[in-house]
Amino acid sequence: MTGPLISTRELRDLLDAGTPVTVLDVRYRLGGPPGAQEYAAGHVPGAAYVDLDADLAAPAGAGGRHPLPDPADFEAAMRRVGVRDDRPVVVYDDWSGHAAARCWWLLRHHGHGDVRVLNGAWAAWVADGGPVEVAPAQPEAGDFTARPGAMPVVGPEEVPDVAVLVDARAPERYRGESEPVDPVAGHIPGAVNVPTITNLGADGRFRPADQLRALYAAAGVTGDEPVAAYCGSGVTAAHDVLALELAGIRAALYPGSWSGWITDPTRPVERG
Repeated sequence: MTGPLISTRELRDLLDAGTPVTVLDVRYRLGGPPGAQEYAAGHVPGAAYVDLDADLAAPAGAGGRHPLPDPADFEAAMRRVGVRDDRPVVVYDDWSGHAAARCWWLLRHHGHGDVRVLNGAWAAWVADGGPVEVAPAQPEAGDFTARPGAMPVVGPEEVPDVAVLVDARAPERYRGESEPVDPVAGHIPGAVNVPTITNLGADGRFRPADQLRALYAAAGVTGDEPVAAYCGSGVTAAHDVLALELAGIRAALYPGSWSGWITDPTRPVERG
């Protein structure tokens, strides 16, 4: 496998061939049904369930609604679901790749070099006739060792100095016209808006690299200057980081994102 994505056909071929691969189900949707219930109703054969709130984030606080997990806690969670340092990992969700991108980013950030997101997510797996399993997976404990620092991050003090800051939220939230989640509406001054939904084609799969490059270039993101992405809580921004990687552009993540930015009332807010 090459690149940060894997197709449904490629994953099916790996499973059919018995190739050792760790598959993680990270189904999660803000305000949606509990992912564990969706997992129990059917999942990719052998996939282990990962809880985004419990396993891929620390408790909410000054760092936002989904701060990065403590490395030791993340390591323990990944070992529990069978992640090994020497085995490829495939991650999927039912949220257009948003939660899966968070898990992809965290594993990459903590030193795992072979992680892929299922292109098209759970919907594509089902639509393409992928086999479905109901029995919960019982993976052997993994040996993953968390070594944070492999992916770039920026904190709130560094954000104002980022040359190109990308806001991954919906346009109405970016403009401050609507804010259904956080107590303050608007965006970080100077940020440009590239909503995650625009990373995908009509089929729910990521756009080709040339289309992604054009999409981001139209917003002033060319890779010629340092780039960072943020969203509401640091989860969906990983979707833009993944899309930018497909486009050949290395982007940092601001983990605290908007929900962390607004915990300090002295930080500026822009609307419109």
